[in-house]
Amino acid sequence: MIDLKLLQKDFDTVSAKLIRKGVGAALIEKLKTKNEELKKAKSSFETLQALQNSMSKEFGIYKREGKDISELKQRVDANKIVINEALEIQRTCQEELENIAMSIPNMPDDNVPDGEDENDNIEIKKVLTPKEFSFTPKEHWELAEENGWIDFERGVKLATSRFSVSFGMGAKLERALINFMLNFNSKRGFEEVSVPALVNRTALEGTGQLPKFEDDLYKIDGQELFLIPTAEVPVTNLYQDEILSADELPKKMTAYTSCFRKEAGAAGRDTRGMIRQHQFHKVELVALSKPDESEVIFDEMVECASDILTALELPHRIVNLCTGDLGFSAAHTTDIEVWLPGQNQYREISSISNTRDFQARRAKIRFKDGNKNSIVHTLNGSSLAVGRTLVAIMENYQNEDGSIDIPEVLKPYLGM
Repeated sequence: MIDLKLLQKDFDTVSAKLIRKGVGAALIEKLKTKNEELKKAKSSFETLQALQNSMSKEFGIYKREGKDISELKQRVDANKIVINEALEIQRTCQEELENIAMSIPNMPDDNVPDGEDENDNIEIKKVLTPKEFSFTPKEHWELAEENGWIDFERGVKLATSRFSVSFGMGAKLERALINFMLNFNSKRGFEEVSVPALVNRTALEGTGQLPKFEDDLYKIDGQELFLIPTAEVPVTNLYQDEILSADELPKKMTAYTSCFRKEAGAAGRDTRGMIRQHQFHKVELVALSKPDESEVIFDEMVECASDILTALELPHRIVNLCTGDLGFSAAHTTDIEVWLPGQNQYREISSISNTRDFQARRAKIRFKDGNKNSIVHTLNGSSLAVGRTLVAIMENYQNEDGSIDIPEVLKPYLGM
């Protein structure tokens, strides 16, 4: 959640940043109106409280001097009623402002480029050069069928469209990739954790998926439980409503989970293959840090995810996202896009975000900063999406006869 104290102190600066993120004028005006109402309610309460304090002092003087206090007592009692009413108005305004703020995205960092969508993202660099094929490379769904690695029709039979079943080497490679990624991340200082695939509403509110994106989540009927869209949610919320010591930071974690998304906003996109499925495997990086350390850790996370692709000898590029392509909770995001020769383009395989104090304010994750409690910064990133990594291996390691070679770093995980 955005800092409401900063909003009240410098509304124009905050609103200008939100406009860069694409927040509409109507919502900005609603935020401004409620912010002004809260200011007025606070001022009214403080005036009444000051009057009450003044009358209380006067009450003491009257008693010491033996004066008649009956009239003053009536005024004090009457003012108490008005104070309670003013306090309730202030509480209601605060609650309404917080409800509005829950649907407001994070403010983008100043160095995030302006833009409307992915077409305005800025390439930072390319890593490795795509292989030149002496034949026309096939797309992964053709290779999956030829090699018997992935069965999309049986996925539909068991569930519905955008589900798949992996067989044989396809299934083994997924497991090998998960173990390889977790080991790689652990060596980079990220502690492995195993978390539930179901979380409650509070956890999803903490990381920003709720209330705005409920339509994209799978909810358990009759319970306030949801299937996780990403490990970012349970791992970040491990420290929800806690105060950590400064010595505990940074906390750097990695987790493997299955992820579940309705893909409500992706109708007609990537309907074939494994690029966009309702259930997929992912290895995630999550970090909690002091504010002055988060940018260094952000760079570490980008490097870690990129180095996994380099170890797999998969060409990729690193991209700085523009304001229009930033996620709801992100202040700054770098995407890593892997080269898919079958599609003849780079496709997103990892998204690393620094959310600053946005998620931690919602989730109430703090640390002891000297004599005060301060809000941590939270970061998250894919390291990597397992299915998309498998897709990249299939397309980049394919041979003319349709067979697929295995990356050297994965062979020990396959007993080869």
